[in-house]
Amino acid sequence: MIDRSHEVGSMNAKKDAENSLGGRVKRYARVGTAVGGAAARFTGRRFFGLPLDKDEHAAELTAALGALKGPLMKVAQILATVPDVLPEEYTLQLAQLQAGAPSMGWAFAKRRMAAELGPRWQEMFASFEHAAAAAASLGQVHRATGHDGRALACKLQYPDMASVVEADLRQLKLIFSVYRRYNPAIDPREIHAELSVRLHEELDYQREARNMDLFYEIHRDEAGVHVPKTLPDLCTGRLLAMSWLDGIPLLDFVDKPIKVRNAVAYNMFRAWYLPFYRYGVLHGDPHLGNYTVRADDSINLLDFGCIRVFKPAFIGAVIDLYNALRDDDRELAVHAYETWGFRSLSREMIEVLDLWARFLYAPLMEDRARPIQMEKGFMYGANVAAKVHMELRRLGGVKPPREFLLMDRAAIGLGSVFVHLKAEINWYRLFHDLIDGFDETALGQRQKKALKTAGVPAAE
Repeated sequence: MIDRSHEVGSMNAKKDAENSLGGRVKRYARVGTAVGGAAARFTGRRFFGLPLDKDEHAAELTAALGALKGPLMKVAQILATVPDVLPEEYTLQLAQLQAGAPSMGWAFAKRRMAAELGPRWQEMFASFEHAAAAAASLGQVHRATGHDGRALACKLQYPDMASVVEADLRQLKLIFSVYRRYNPAIDPREIHAELSVRLHEELDYQREARNMDLFYEIHRDEAGVHVPKTLPDLCTGRLLAMSWLDGIPLLDFVDKPIKVRNAVAYNMFRAWYLPFYRYGVLHGDPHLGNYTVRADDSINLLDFGCIRVFKPAFIGAVIDLYNALRDDDRELAVHAYETWGFRSLSREMIEVLDLWARFLYAPLMEDRARPIQMEKGFMYGANVAAKVHMELRRLGGVKPPREFLLMDRAAIGLGSVFVHLKAEINWYRLFHDLIDGFDETALGQRQKKALKTAGVPAAE
């Protein structure tokens, strides 16, 4: 990958650096007004012993943050899948924030492309569409055509996003601290640290290009999963160029025949969990905008900014916990939780954690075709989370390890996809196809080779 920004972009980079303080100040002001005002009313009512309408308060906060778009929107979507990091009223509201932020115009696209590839950048393409084909929290995508006739996608990062990320993470810490004083059941410090690392990584499009190359190699022989091919000579820190993959939104398939819906669900399962159990690598953002479906029911896997590499021992512990729950083996469960990063667990605390684990692992325990969730409606998961929360609070709270966040996000996010599809699959067989014969050393060797080939850093 060639970073040409030094040729014509040095002035732009200098301008971005000079404006970063101003960008942070503006973002602090806008987000701070939204969060600070809501926090003041929250703590004020607590201080004076007045009742707080949490639904109204959550809707107010969501409306303010939703208008701002940016990383907080992405963070909110992730937090909405982790039980009781924030109150249920908040997560229900924050989950409504959409990924489709308004795109910036052609003037921005021309400036960004010139800064990254030089003033004659348009000569590098046979065509380049002026209007963005898609827009999200950190950047937007334009369709283009290469001189060889290939359809291309060019992802351009919005201006001054480093300042935006810093400002949003500071305000997220404020949100956490306010709620932590009110409800100590979950200590979110490690979760904030994990979100901070992942968001900073998402700003580096060259890193995302390497992640994409990694998943391309992992899924090379998977007929049901497709990954874009990067164009290294057109990739920089703020521009990601790749092959364009045609597909349609998954929600268009929810009323298709059961055979079609099962095929899509099968491919989604393989897309996420083959990398996890065979290579220790997880795509941590199963948002609807991060994949599309082809006419043959195969999956286009997109957007590789939120990727985590786990140590082989962690993957082994995920499997250990499954075996512990299946066999009612408490010692193995303790070993698994401690390997994940939970500390000083009492017997009662383990029983509470098992409640949530059994909810997540339940579909994998039965060797038969079944829906991902046997109980009707989404409230079952909410009821499990509420019971877990009540018990955690009674026991003095817990600090989830950083590694837990994206794994939980993937499980809940994919589970909701399978619920929407009303898929009925033998999840047990799918899971065992990936874990039977698991060998931690062999996974480590595969992981090391794949990461080296793609230039992706090893697990921390």
